[in-house]
Amino acid sequence: MVSKRRILRESVLKALFQLDFRPEDFDEILSDALKSVKDGNIKKDAERYLKNIHEQKTKIDEIIEKHLLNWSFDRVSHIARGVLRLGTYELLYENDIPIEVTLDEMVEITKKYDTDESAKFINGVLDRIAKEEAPKEKFKL
Repeated sequence: MVSKRRILRESVLKALFQLDFRPEDFDEILSDALKSVKDGNIKKDAERYLKNIHEQKTKIDEIIEKHLLNWSFDRVSHIARGVLRLGTYELLYENDIPIEVTLDEMVEITKKYDTDESAKFINGVLDRIAKEEAPKEKFKL
């Protein structure tokens, strides 16, 4: 059985993928993404995630770019960009989600929608972001 959080993350990722191609259609993409979610709590969280990622996109992208080693953001596939944006958002702003959970989920989602190689890349970038950018209270003592 797929977890509610996985449904949330995949819905957000699909919307982020579309936004890469149609950034001026945020409201329409948000509406479409929320239509596909049946659970009210997931719908509310998906809306919050998408709005926050959209509002913080420049900051999130700058953080991602800072942690890409020998890569430019333009060379990253659209799926990987979406996963990196989603993962970075969770690492920085969703303090109730442990870092390990975010990293594991982003790797699994990447394997589903992209490649194993891309999943390794995502894991490396998000791990660097977690270590250098995530709020310290997210780390277990």
